[in-house]
Amino acid sequence: MFVKLRRMRKCYRLQLLTTCLVVSLVMVCWQELDGNMVSHIKSYSSYLINPFAYINQSLTIPREQARRFSNFSFLLDHRGKCTGQDVLLLLFIKTSPENSERRKAIRSTWGNETYIQSALGATVKVVFALGLPRTRAEEPTWSKRSGHGLQEQLVLEDRLHGDLIQQDFLDSFHNLTLKLIMQFRWMHSRCAHARFLMTADDDIFIHMPNLVRYLREASSSGVSDFWVGRVHSWAPPIRDKESKYYVSHDMYEWSWYPDYTAGAGYVVSGDVADRIYQATLTLNASIYIDDVFMGICANAIGVAPREHVFFAGERKAPYHLCIYRQMMTSHGHVDDIYELWRAATHPRVERGVGGLMDRLYCTAVKISLLCRPYFTYPCKAAFS
Repeated sequence: MFVKLRRMRKCYRLQLLTTCLVVSLVMVCWQELDGNMVSHIKSYSSYLINPFAYINQSLTIPREQARRFSNFSFLLDHRGKCTGQDVLLLLFIKTSPENSERRKAIRSTWGNETYIQSALGATVKVVFALGLPRTRAEEPTWSKRSGHGLQEQLVLEDRLHGDLIQQDFLDSFHNLTLKLIMQFRWMHSRCAHARFLMTADDDIFIHMPNLVRYLREASSSGVSDFWVGRVHSWAPPIRDKESKYYVSHDMYEWSWYPDYTAGAGYVVSGDVADRIYQATLTLNASIYIDDVFMGICANAIGVAPREHVFFAGERKAPYHLCIYRQMMTSHGHVDDIYELWRAATHPRVERGVGGLMDRLYCTAVKISLLCRPYFTYPCKAAFS
């Protein structure tokens, strides 16, 4: 036993001596290492801490080059939309020129500024972001039959409602990033004092009473660095050329995107909106997936998104009053928007909130509705 213990101690001393020798050699040789090698090691260490650090460097371009992504003229604009008002939220809805019925439905339901002001006591400015219509030959049949081109109809619609913001780029899927940049540019120059900016699709439903309540609570303590929605983390680029979301290696060479929120609907605070705008002035916006580009901009300014379990992903929320009480957004609503608006804002939705039995009942309902694969809200939302 004694001999075995002596051998262990000898082995330990030998390991300790070897370790000291290696450390000494490294310290002696460190100064002799090639400067480029040292730089590379430091950069690699930085990458391990922030794996997206290289993205900022590689996508940064001179302002003269970046200007081509934002230097479009406004064809429809409303400079005084926010003037002299305490704006809680500037809400931009991404729409296509031909989606007039969707815009009509939004103005009549959750996006009705008069309702929001009178019923909720909040100033929310709702505007629609769009580009140029397709060529006359590509316009829908109903547009040709009307005797007016689609652009003329948009001008008439804007005269009636005063809520269209349009620039002279082609409105298409591959120009969604241009539409995103337009929104931040417009807020910077027309509505910089708004406390929050939200961008949303025109097939989304927003539970405005819940959203207004949530944003008021958030802003009561002087919110900053605020970016909330349905978060996608470590999402890889799609390399399938048949996919709508295909991104080539030339466009984006890395294996992962920085964290971002689903483009269907998310909210940022005013300070974040201004910094995102500044980031767009020096970043290459060739990547046409707008929510990914938002993530790239946010990564450049050091802001990370926060998950909110009741911001929708790609699917509709379940139809139930226990869901309506906490719903922020639900995605994929066109034909049912009027029905959902009536149901989600009915007085019975708020009735009974707070009682123990009511909370237990709603928890059980949400578990049954949400704790299964591929629903718009995650299972953990059932317990919130």
